[in-house]
Amino acid sequence: MTLKINAWFILILALIISFSGCEDEKKHPPLSQVSKVDINRYLGLWYEIARIDHSFQKGCVASTAQYALRPDGYIKVVNRCRKNSLAGEIASVEGKAWVIDKDTNAWLKVQFFWPFRGDYIIIDLDEKDYSYAVVGHPSRDYLWVLSRTPQMNDSIYQGIISRLITQGYAVEKIKRFPQIKE
Repeated sequence: MTLKINAWFILILALIISFSGCEDEKKHPPLSQVSKVDINRYLGLWYEIARIDHSFQKGCVASTAQYALRPDGYIKVVNRCRKNSLAGEIASVEGKAWVIDKDTNAWLKVQFFWPFRGDYIIIDLDEKDYSYAVVGHPSRDYLWVLSRTPQMNDSIYQGIISRLITQGYAVEKIKRFPQIKE
């Protein structure tokens, strides 16, 4: 009985979350995504420099995302972080991603737990070297600033923040988090 109630609760919660996001997305114009992403160059290890904090990353510092192609065509996603401090226990979760906008490869869906999935839109990218990327969501409630290195030059970071203002992000919600080399 408890399992049945929990399953219904999760289903109802998922529907509420899905529909509540729709209203938020109407408040903003569509996100401007980058013009083209070379998925093969995008693969590999990314360090999280900053994010809009959410409960699913509560206590996470030194977060990383590792992307690799799977034999079935999906992208393997492994997110790791240290809990509460740079010396904290490592927590990780594995999921998959797939490209939605095949013209640009800049809009993907990511799924860690079925049936839940989310938009992963690359809205800023160092298109020359792929040294940084910014991933957003139409609601402007989710954001990650990623770098190929554990530290990001402050002038690059400030340029990203300036561009996020023009995308409609409340930049005061963006927090930087400590990082270490893997």
